[in-house]
Amino acid sequence: MTRAEQLRTALAGTPSWAWLDGALGTAAERPETAARSFAAAGRRAGRAPLRDVPGWTADEAARALLLAALPPDRVTHMTCDLYQHGDADEKRAVLKSLPMLAVGAAALPLLHDAIRTNDARLVAAALGPYARHLDQAAWRQAVLKCVFMGVPLAAVDRLDERADTELASMLAAFADERAAAGRHMPADAASLLHRLTRQET
Repeated sequence: MTRAEQLRTALAGTPSWAWLDGALGTAAERPETAARSFAAAGRRAGRAPLRDVPGWTADEAARALLLAALPPDRVTHMTCDLYQHGDADEKRAVLKSLPMLAVGAAALPLLHDAIRTNDARLVAAALGPYARHLDQAAWRQAVLKCVFMGVPLAAVDRLDERADTELASMLAAFADERAAAGRHMPADAASLLHRLTRQET
């Protein structure tokens, strides 16, 4: 079952489904209506966590399905536009939706924008599966920012696969800075550094 199918199934039995089902059909036929439905999703679908899709809330799922319903020739432009004009919850929903959308690497600027923010939720969302489009240097910096901000590294997709000796050097330098200030590295970052340095020996 794809992520979109999981989200649809999770929402299908909720009181908001009739509204969302209609909004999805309208978005596919008249994509200019999607922005209004996208903004209304928090109020219409609610913000409760989805029990069957951990890590997603009802409004995020509704927004993801609205984006996935857009015509292929409109999805990239509208996804970027909804991110740029959205509030933090809307931006996060866009970031989490990107792996479901046929946008290729065109939405990469959204990741760079999210990683520049000081919103831990946006940084975490930017390092999901769509982060495969980040080059290695940008990805390393984003991981280091997670460590600095205290974002759990469990949010980073393919962490062990992409982590390399350069990231190990960056983490070691950060650990030294923390130690000099009498502070400890987050446990997950210390564990990652241990795994990376163990591989080198």
